[in-house]
Amino acid sequence: MRFFTKAGIVVLALVGLFAITPKGQYIFAAGNDLFRKLSVFQDMIQLINTQYVEPVEWDKTMDGAFSGLLDALDPHSIYIPKDRVENINESFKGNFEGIGIEFDILNNYITVISPIVGSPSDGLLQPGDKIIKIDGESAYKISREDVFNKLRGPKGSQVLLSVARSGLEEPLEVTIIRDKIPIYSVLASFLMDDDSTGYVLMNRFSATTSNEFITAVEELKQQGMQRLLIDIRYNSGGYLDEVVKIIDGFLPGGEKIVYTRGRLKNANEDYFSTGKAEFDKVPAIIMINRASASASEILSGSLQDLDRALIVGETSFGKGLVQRQYPMKDGSAIRVTVARYYTPSGRLIQRPYTNGDASAYYEELYDQHYGEIDSTKLAERPVYQTKTGRVVYGGGGITPDVHLSPAGTLSKSTASIRRHASRPFFTFASDFATHHPELKADWEDFDDNFQFDDTDLADFYNMVDSLGIEIDRTELAGDEHIIQNYLKSELAAQLWGRNEQYEVRTELDNQIQEAVQHWSEAVEIGRAGGYF
Repeated sequence: MRFFTKAGIVVLALVGLFAITPKGQYIFAAGNDLFRKLSVFQDMIQLINTQYVEPVEWDKTMDGAFSGLLDALDPHSIYIPKDRVENINESFKGNFEGIGIEFDILNNYITVISPIVGSPSDGLLQPGDKIIKIDGESAYKISREDVFNKLRGPKGSQVLLSVARSGLEEPLEVTIIRDKIPIYSVLASFLMDDDSTGYVLMNRFSATTSNEFITAVEELKQQGMQRLLIDIRYNSGGYLDEVVKIIDGFLPGGEKIVYTRGRLKNANEDYFSTGKAEFDKVPAIIMINRASASASEILSGSLQDLDRALIVGETSFGKGLVQRQYPMKDGSAIRVTVARYYTPSGRLIQRPYTNGDASAYYEELYDQHYGEIDSTKLAERPVYQTKTGRVVYGGGGITPDVHLSPAGTLSKSTASIRRHASRPFFTFASDFATHHPELKADWEDFDDNFQFDDTDLADFYNMVDSLGIEIDRTELAGDEHIIQNYLKSELAAQLWGRNEQYEVRTELDNQIQEAVQHWSEAVEIGRAGGYF
């Protein structure tokens, strides 16, 4: 009887290969458990293939088995199916080839959120544009996967778009020549209202992040920056080498930045500062929260240990593990934890993970009181000392020097508007920008004085009603200052760009407004460490 599929044959072959190779003999000699489990796995495949009520989709089934294998190790060792490998690699590579837009699918059409600065779409497409045809074919009800397939392509190739634009009766026909498109990890950098505080927002550590960061900070210094606020809240990490280059810019030579230790020698590395010190004598505050992980925690933990920056916010995620990604023969990949990383004081900040319970590991982050600085909880954590003898804690994320309360909660109505798939704030601001181009004449006047009037807000609420979003006007009245800020920041993005969008947004960010009250402490720590 022919009951083995390709998957079963592969498992048999693997068992046989391991049995005759030195590595296989070592595995079997080290313990029979693995051999027995492989035999059980083989039997399971045979039984499923012959007894299951329907023909088995083995590609899907084996993907599930591969994922389960890695899930049992730790939350960060993962299996990456073939169809996701390219997108994941691309997001950290720093560029791709295409037309260069940030988009969403609103009302079944590709809607331009923003053309990427310097891309082929810059100057040709505008926020709010709806792409209704691609190369003559309707783009109505297009899937996200098809958007990537149709708009991305090799540098030098062209694509013809039919674009519906607010205020125009007929669609625009736009031909765009594809090119390399940068993926920025520094989302914003500007001088704050006091004209001496630089603000830099980073959302990942990709292959270009250190260059982006150094360029941004140098430009801010030229504008008169005297101190630097680095916002890495919600930054989930990325490349270790990139964060090391950024930390290096704050330190004299010879300081240990971070080190890794694993089972294999090639996983053991020590990183030291080179003495470049591009940001010498610049006081720094780093903002973190419970979603700041991995490379973000290396940045904050290293500069905290070395007394080079004040860390403010919430206790960070707690990921002290280093992964390497390995390609598989079928185009998939696995990302395997190969080492733990330690901050200069010797801290391992990995949050406990037991019994393979990934859901509990992540659900802990949603606890309202996650990471609060509680003396009882801290008493259970390993204690370390910074360069000048300040106490810091290991065993579960970077504990900030100054704890900041999370952002205030929104009313149910305002939260519903923010979460709605039609992006009401963006849609309203896009239409408003089309009808009020005169606002673009003076950014300073807009930033200082512009407010939506009662008629504008009534129009916005009517639009929300028309989308079928359930709202309570009394709740919205209580959140009016927040709604004004959301609308104004989206309008600033339409009229000027991302920097101006975040300048407006930071004005109502209670954590940022609190963070900038602690510069004296940042300076004091830096002086004690001998940096200023």
